[in-house]
Amino acid sequence: MTCIIVDDEPLAVKLLESFVKRTPTLQLVGTYTDSVEALSALRESPVDLIFLDIQMPDLNGMELAHMLPPQTKVIFTTAFKEYAFESYEVSAVDYLLKPVRYNKFLTAVEKAEGGGRIPQAQEHISFNPPPSTLHPKNTLFIRVDGELRQLQTDDIIYVSGMKDYVMFYVQSQSRPLITHMTMKAVEDMLPSDRFMRVHRSYIVALDKIRKVDRNDCIYIGEEIIHVTEAFRPAFEQFLKQHTAQ
Repeated sequence: MTCIIVDDEPLAVKLLESFVKRTPTLQLVGTYTDSVEALSALRESPVDLIFLDIQMPDLNGMELAHMLPPQTKVIFTTAFKEYAFESYEVSAVDYLLKPVRYNKFLTAVEKAEGGGRIPQAQEHISFNPPPSTLHPKNTLFIRVDGELRQLQTDDIIYVSGMKDYVMFYVQSQSRPLITHMTMKAVEDMLPSDRFMRVHRSYIVALDKIRKVDRNDCIYIGEEIIHVTEAFRPAFEQFLKQHTAQ
């Protein structure tokens, strides 16, 4: 696949260049530190794949992605995990968190080679397994990268949300699983005796909480989550019931 790199950080460009050279299925045809210049070049000579930074001056990566032809596949590179949600809005192949590692880079390239952009329509397909074969309190299915993934609820550490996307942080995965659904839908699916919404954007597995500090901050997984006012009464009641006297 022909590809270009668009990133305003020279060191990031050099790293990605070295990764492309190590990957025989890729042909690098250009690198750009200016997204406007990259867009102009793409209009004259389209490529198969673009490695695209999100935070850039003038025209950011998300804005540039919206201007690309549908046949151009996008792999975002970013230092901020919250952009993962937005990357799904433009059907990116994948997003890579900086500092990018070659094994993650290679996995993203293999996705681009195998299927390209995630069809928007597939993100909205629902799946309801027969109630006779699965216990709804112990397992659930979510759509990730166009495939249905079964999750054991015991494996979930916490869930975070933004707009119409949620990220499931699970014990068996090094990266969160991202799917198109609302926090309300997740809240309805998870057993209420084991999971609690403690913030507009967070649902936690109560048995995975390591500690709660005096500022009502929950330490869970690698995250610190502040319990907001709207959800504090229910959480305080839970603590009262489970605190040794």
